[in-house]
Amino acid sequence: MAVSTSTSPPAVSGNDTGETMCPHRLVLEHVTSRWGVLVLIELLDRPYRFSELRRAIGRVGKGVSEKMLTQTLQTLERDGLVHRDARPVIPPRVDYSLTDLGREAAEQVRGLAEWTQRRMGAVQEARQRYDVRKAAAGQG
Repeated sequence: MAVSTSTSPPAVSGNDTGETMCPHRLVLEHVTSRWGVLVLIELLDRPYRFSELRRAIGRVGKGVSEKMLTQTLQTLERDGLVHRDARPVIPPRVDYSLTDLGREAAEQVRGLAEWTQRRMGAVQEARQRYDVRKAAAGQG
């Protein structure tokens, strides 16, 4: 990961959210957040309307609240990863899709998700070995 090579410290405002201090980390947090991962992976397939996307995410795991999905979509839109297309029709229609930048990020996230699925057995074995060692150390 590229790190800023600037010799002067970034400006800090009174209401700093961490963005001015470490923008790379902030974007990484958005992309890899609980709901960010699922939104990006779902949108790789096709554009979704809000309610469709919420249902699709619910099929993968625990459902996401409207508030959390709205916040996640707004954050990803602000980062330039998601495009919100609001059409002035009755009833209003809003579609969400990935931008080129979002597609690139989503493909990376999907690769990590696929790796996790493939290697979960090895992770579970490592956890068991660790737990046994910790339990033995606690008894000794």
